[in-house]
Amino acid sequence: MTRRFALAALFGLILCALGAAQSSPIRVLSSNGVRAVLRDLIPQCERAVGRPLSVEFATSAAIKRSIDAKEPFDVTILASDVIDNLIKEHKLAPDTRMDIGRSGVGVGIIAGAAKPDIRTPDSIKESLLNSKGVTYAGEGASRPAIDRMVQGLGIADRLKAKTKLTKSTDESMDALRAGQSDIVMTLISEIMPVKGVELVGPLPSKFQSYVTFSTAISSNSRNREAAQALIKFLAGPAASAAFKAKGIEPHQ
Repeated sequence: MTRRFALAALFGLILCALGAAQSSPIRVLSSNGVRAVLRDLIPQCERAVGRPLSVEFATSAAIKRSIDAKEPFDVTILASDVIDNLIKEHKLAPDTRMDIGRSGVGVGIIAGAAKPDIRTPDSIKESLLNSKGVTYAGEGASRPAIDRMVQGLGIADRLKAKTKLTKSTDESMDALRAGQSDIVMTLISEIMPVKGVELVGPLPSKFQSYVTFSTAISSNSRNREAAQALIKFLAGPAASAAFKAKGIEPHQ
């Protein structure tokens, strides 16, 4: 009888452990570039996966540092070049990589303010030089495109004194609201969802660059099946409209 009770107790513990594993959150490390749309999609993602999600947002560069430091996670969504580097370093499972969509770089202002002319290289050059201040994230995925444009316009030295580099796009938006800058430049997907901030438009086509967002599963994930279900949902047609509404062109 004692042995029977012991076996029953052991079986109960195993069931509890399995239940806990099946209900534990899927940990996601995500770029700020898809933050707005992912927040909207979390309830749908959880229904599709059958598990809760625990999502943390930061720049792609900051997330890579966390992964390099061996922070545990199941799925990450980052700029595609960062994903590819992590795959080369054997930190992500290569067979799970999928592209989600892409976003161009744009210009934002406080809603209701006079819109600067950014339609051509000459007009955006004049608008930047005439601005009170310009802000963008120093580690943002959009910075290379912005730097190339400023260099190409030949105004890097003249613009330096009025440029405020921040740690994140959130800080850039704070600088815009505080009146420290009147122009913010970042991914369109990071401008469109922000209350009180208006998208003026994309950079001129000569300087436009797109950041593709991709996703993959951690090589050390213990939740591979659920993580795979999450990726399938995010890269599928059900999520496409939500991505498009937030300034991200779905992957074709």
